[in-house]
Amino acid sequence: MHRTDPAAHTRAVEAALASGAAARSPVAASWSRSARLHGLDPDRRRKPERMTAAELVQVAQRMEPMLRAAGPSLDRLFQAVGGVGCSVLLADTNGVPVERRGAASDDATFEEWGLWTGAIWDEAHEGTNGIGTALVEARAVTIHGADHFLARNTILSCTSAPVYDPEGRVAGVLDVSSCRADLTEGFLGLISNAVVEAARRIEADTFRLAFPKARIVLLPQSDRHPGAALAVDGDDLVIGATRGARAMLGLSGDLARSPRPAADLLGAGTPETLEDAERAVLTRALARAGGNVSAAARGLGISRATFHRKIAAPRREN
Repeated sequence: MHRTDPAAHTRAVEAALASGAAARSPVAASWSRSARLHGLDPDRRRKPERMTAAELVQVAQRMEPMLRAAGPSLDRLFQAVGGVGCSVLLADTNGVPVERRGAASDDATFEEWGLWTGAIWDEAHEGTNGIGTALVEARAVTIHGADHFLARNTILSCTSAPVYDPEGRVAGVLDVSSCRADLTEGFLGLISNAVVEAARRIEADTFRLAFPKARIVLLPQSDRHPGAALAVDGDDLVIGATRGARAMLGLSGDLARSPRPAADLLGAGTPETLEDAERAVLTRALARAGGNVSAAARGLGISRATFHRKIAAPRREN
């Protein structure tokens, strides 16, 4: 393990702030928030503050749907990074880790450094760090070594990504942290990709759990709108949309309260008259019955003759 000399780190932070680097560097901008907004001293030695056990239980209860969905993704991510001395944390919107994966042999080290459930890692308490800075900037970040604001945290390497809830709001942060000094930039890049992918899986699984009876429609993937998906009910109304889908389609608000027709959003042609809607029902019933008119009619509770008459009715011109 290697930690930057506290006095040298403090001088580097002060020089960066005095030079106006905050306007050019995201890390320096976070240092500026840490010093000027939160009044932190980079040489502060105090360990991270921790919630009480009762407070942590309350946080876990609020995050229960996401925690339930996140388990498999946390396990897979730890399998990928745990062997090289990393721990996996899922924190809430206040920067408090609620769920953790780590190797027993590393637990004492991570607990000593506060990378543990119940510790408070927002920028107001710990300055520039993976969890807190990802929350403020609502983007994936890697805060490596001397990027941290507090000299005591420069022993750490933290890669974090925000996790969004089914309404498209930041609901937590996924973090992989290490106290090893030999992590290369290339390896940190691989960890960053793994963290972002795991965060998107957690979002997708949380979204599916939030709409268990809906049909999930995946939209074309893009770098700008990852994980874009819609929840569509039995009436073909969109009742939910992921953050990616909201950005792609310009959606906002509570879609469960104010649903939108799926066809309007997806550009698909749908029946616009009662006659067209009836014909669509008949056509779907016939397809389900494998072309058997009698079976299709029975499934709809009408006679074969009625089925024939309705499906053969001429279309009306608009």
